[in-house]
Amino acid sequence: MMQPDTASANTIPRLQQLLDLLDRKAEAKGLAVPQIVYIEKLQLLPKSTFGRAWADLLEQNNLKPFTTGPRRKQLHDGIHAITGYGTNLIGEAEVQAFLLGTKFSSINFMLGLGLLRAIYKHQNHRQQFSWDRLWQAYQRGYHSHLDPDTWQPELFWHLPLTEVQFLFGIAQNK
Repeated sequence: MMQPDTASANTIPRLQQLLDLLDRKAEAKGLAVPQIVYIEKLQLLPKSTFGRAWADLLEQNNLKPFTTGPRRKQLHDGIHAITGYGTNLIGEAEVQAFLLGTKFSSINFMLGLGLLRAIYKHQNHRQQFSWDRLWQAYQRGYHSHLDPDTWQPELFWHLPLTEVQFLFGIAQNK
């Protein structure tokens, strides 16, 4: 999820509205699941583990884990942890490109388009943006073995991050 200080004042409320809508739709379709990520448990894991990398990512970016809604939403920050993509607008766009590479989803496509629009509106992000970065993220996802609908990161939290990346065929971020 984007850091509050990297987005415009209008982006955060719109993002929260989107997340709330996603939760309502998931609840209506019976896709909402109980809380999966407990940050306090992940913080107890050794430094080099996937779970600790997830907790550190959230802490370093002053974020809280998603605790409501569908499984895929709650595991979103794990994609950041396993890929190394940031939580700013460009990092979020890279995550969406990565996810599109793993498995096409209209939601990821629409989120990606919305992020591209937000990047275009922010001069400092526009200067850092490159289509090549998005293409590389897409290719990393395409060549990985990760299925964002079925992966179970909670089974791998105790393993070293590099081992989890290897297991899912996720190449190191360049």
